[in-house]
Amino acid sequence: MATDELRSTVERVGDRFNLGEYEIDAYLTVLAHGQLTASEIADRTDIPQPRVYDTVRSLSDRGLVELRESRPMKIVAIDPGEAFDDVQDALTEMIDELEARYTAPARETEAVSLVKSRSTILRYLEEIIEGAEYELALSLTPDLLVRFREQLEAATKNNVSVDLIVTPASEAPSPEEFDYLSVATTARARRGITTPVIAVADGNYSMYATQNALRDDQDRYGVIFNRSALGFLVSGFFGTVLWTTAERTLGENGVGRPYPRKYASIRRCVKDLIESGGDAYATIAGRDVEQGGSRVVQGRVVDVSFEMSEEVASITLETDSGTVTVGGRVAAIEDIEAHEILIGKHEPPALEE
Repeated sequence: MATDELRSTVERVGDRFNLGEYEIDAYLTVLAHGQLTASEIADRTDIPQPRVYDTVRSLSDRGLVELRESRPMKIVAIDPGEAFDDVQDALTEMIDELEARYTAPARETEAVSLVKSRSTILRYLEEIIEGAEYELALSLTPDLLVRFREQLEAATKNNVSVDLIVTPASEAPSPEEFDYLSVATTARARRGITTPVIAVADGNYSMYATQNALRDDQDRYGVIFNRSALGFLVSGFFGTVLWTTAERTLGENGVGRPYPRKYASIRRCVKDLIESGGDAYATIAGRDVEQGGSRVVQGRVVDVSFEMSEEVASITLETDSGTVTVGGRVAAIEDIEAHEILIGKHEPPALEE
């Protein structure tokens, strides 16, 4: 389709649907009754009597109703399938042509983005859930839980570790009504409508949005951290503020993932080490806290440090070159700031290329 033809098609489709409030009211009222007079339309709607004739003639010009010149004039509904038949064909052709011309935006170039569209926030939320390879932290409303149920079920089947908060707790489905273990490793409910909607995949792709952003509210916004080092702020907020105050457990999988396991969150890693017990070996990829350069260490886990507040979590390794302490993002006390943690039961796992 040539550019001029496409422009003409867009204009034609736009003109057909450019209905004002009076036109919409009149059209729906005539559709519901099949045939009405101008006076009957005025009686059944809030359209002023003097405006009815202009309104129905506009509908007639668009091919949506038929005007039968009689006394009084009758406004007759046209079958919508017939009335919109040409528009359906034009709309399908227009969408195909627009899709062919569409160039997907390069999202990787912007590490941090502020979005204000509900549909865009939902699209990013879906991308984060589907993009998680081994770890997912989520704070969702009950409606969002249902909306993304299939994606979460697929993630858990792929051995992605999912920590899920459902908020507000008063609206969360009971475990008898909803199978939480099909969508999460651990699921909790948190009180209050002030809890934000959060998603963090593998510690480096995350989003933060207000609950109002997912409703019809004008004060809506979401922040997307796409492979940004600032994404750890969302992960840290989830782990220390939201997770620790989500007091009601909805479901918990005691079986756990198979080894070797991969973590982005040291808090989650340390909790699993404490729960599983026994010998463990680790491979850590991260950054030297004092020198700032990249560093990879391997060794046997000889100690862990963890506070119930989850504000402190660290691992101590016995390596070939001595004892090394490992902390999470923005570590200051430990030797290494961990970015990627691999845990094995018999030997340190190999880093993936």
